[in-house]
Amino acid sequence: MAHAAVSEPEPTTAVTVPSAPTQSLADKAPSSEAWAIHGQFTNVTQGHPRFRSPYSGDNSLDANGRNEETTDLTLFAGLRLGRNTEFWANPEIDQGFGMNNTLGVAGFPSGEAYKVGSNAPYLRLPRAFIRHVIPLGGTEEKIEPGANQLAGSRASDNLTLTVGKFSAVDIFDANSYAHDPRADFLNWSVIDAGAFDYAADSWGLTYGAAAEWTQGWWTLRGGVFQMSDVPNAKVAGIHFHQHMLVTELETRHEWQGHPGKVKLLAFVNRADMANYRDALQVANQTAGVPDVSLVRRYQSRPGLVINLEQELSSDLGVFARASANDGSKEAYEFTEINKSLSAGLSLKGDRWGRHDDTVGVAAVVNGLSDAAREYFAAGGMGILIGDGRLNYGPEKIVETYYSLQVNPHLSLALNYQHVVNPAYNRDRGPVSIVGIRLHSEF
Repeated sequence: MAHAAVSEPEPTTAVTVPSAPTQSLADKAPSSEAWAIHGQFTNVTQGHPRFRSPYSGDNSLDANGRNEETTDLTLFAGLRLGRNTEFWANPEIDQGFGMNNTLGVAGFPSGEAYKVGSNAPYLRLPRAFIRHVIPLGGTEEKIEPGANQLAGSRASDNLTLTVGKFSAVDIFDANSYAHDPRADFLNWSVIDAGAFDYAADSWGLTYGAAAEWTQGWWTLRGGVFQMSDVPNAKVAGIHFHQHMLVTELETRHEWQGHPGKVKLLAFVNRADMANYRDALQVANQTAGVPDVSLVRRYQSRPGLVINLEQELSSDLGVFARASANDGSKEAYEFTEINKSLSAGLSLKGDRWGRHDDTVGVAAVVNGLSDAAREYFAAGGMGILIGDGRLNYGPEKIVETYYSLQVNPHLSLALNYQHVVNPAYNRDRGPVSIVGIRLHSEF
């Protein structure tokens, strides 16, 4: 959801392990940019043929086949407020819809699709934030110019503070091989941990603050982010009565001379949310369909994520994520996934003379808790799923893509996803989804 995931991740910080001898800043640092403007354009078109469906509900994927497209045009405008302080604003024009109005699959197939859509282009401001870096020592690192990143340098050991409007997954749960729907995989539960129900509005953004403490081979992150007033809604105003607290420990290592990372993330959401059992109890008393909106109260929902990445050779890397959350309560912002396991690989095109091309393959298995299964089997509706009834089976997804670098500013990617038990329903599917992505950076 653009992250994003949904997710729409643009890197806000870059952490590397110093491997070269200490050099003076004058020897290695580029000129410090006072300001910068970058841009990007992305169009994703996806479709699927008819598939088996003896019944469907309000949130079901259309079994008759459907094609949809999304387009976004983003400007990244940055200004240096001080030697170690930057301000960034990312005005964006969006247009289009996710397949079936972004409904029908818990691991939704496009991270470029939001939970809202429009046939006409519309302007919004997804990101506007300040980043301040406090140097703590170590060596001087070169910072290359890029989207949401001014060229310059910084101390390798530092404390980085980010405040404003942005996405939690800009900073947390990042992965070098599976995190950016504009460049790598598209599926929500591949580019992000499926059970990471991160605070966000319907476009995957919110207000928040994060701190990242980097020291040598590790980084400790922490953040607080505003949640929407009701699940899957717009974030209105700035308040933190309903919020997410998140922390992540990242360790960096080398294995046979190749870099890798291990991340452990924990989060807790505090908001007015429903317990599935309470909704079922009210439905039993009234002989109706369970409705989570009738039984919401202020409570907590925690979760955990393990995130791994490892370079195996200069052109090949692998990744994996495992995540789980409190499945007794409704999904609040992201999607109906209570447990998820994903893994895959990314291969550059060196072996066939196309260094800037990339092939990716990933598989993910998503699951529901017992309470969630009972709720959806009784006809309950969620953020993304709800077939009216449920013959439960884990949602299994395989995704592969080939990204062709046409020139330094333009890439074209073909994407294929195969979904078994869409929305956890053995009675529907499987469904094959084919997509094409056009992406330009300038």
